[in-house]
Formats: sequence, structure tokens, C-alpha cells
Amino acid sequence: MNSAQLVQDKSHRNYLLDGEQSYLKSDQFTPREKVALRYCDAIIGNPMDADDAMWEELHRNFTEPELVELGHYIGYMSGGQKWLLTLHTQHGELAEFMAKRDAEKKKAQSGEQKAPAGEHAVTAK
Repeated sequence: MNSAQLVQDKSHRNYLLDGEQSYLKSDQFTPREKVALRYCDAIIGNPMDADDAMWEELHRNFTEPELVELGHYIGYMSGGQKWLLTLHTQHGELAEFMAKRDAEKKKAQSGEQKAPAGEHAVTAK
């Protein structure tokens, strides 16, 4: 089961990851997880939500290097997802395209290596 399915499964705690921050009222998340999720919401949604109180709570639960790593990862994943949406692709299509392309490159390279002496293999770039 992938994460998108878990968010839709009402019996899984990921179902609480919604636009209303239902995870805050749940006992299925630790206080550390809840502040990390709030941080994620602030990075993705409204950075102004990361006020002094949130930062105090973040620093009680995470080291500075952990906060940098967490913030970097959230930004990286969020930006990547937004970029993928601009491609108008469905889940898995990009990976399938890249695998097919790589297989074609390997096939072309192996044909290039097997070309008889004196003959030149023509390959597409």
C-alpha cells in the first residue's frame, strides 16, 4: 500500500493528515511527530505559521541539525511534487519512461560495442 492509499484509509493514522490538522487532536501521533507535522504544514502552506512558539517547541524536540534536515527534506519533496504536477503525469509514468529510455540506451550502447571492425554503429543521442 502506498502513502496515497494510507491517507484515504480511515483505519490508518495517515488519514488524519488532512487540511484541518486533525492529527493535532489524535493520540496516534507523539508530541514530537505533531510539531514536525505542524512544521511541515508551515513550510508547505504558510511559513508565517512558524512563529516563536513553534520554534521553541521544535527546539525542545529536535536538534538544530535535525531541523535543518527535516526542513530541507520537506522543501525538497514538496517542490518535487509540485514540479511533477507541471508535467501532467500520472503516478509511475515518469519512472516507466525513464526505465524504457535507459533500456534503449543500453541496447544502443551494446550494439555500438558489437559493431564489426571498420564499420561504425550509428546511435541516437
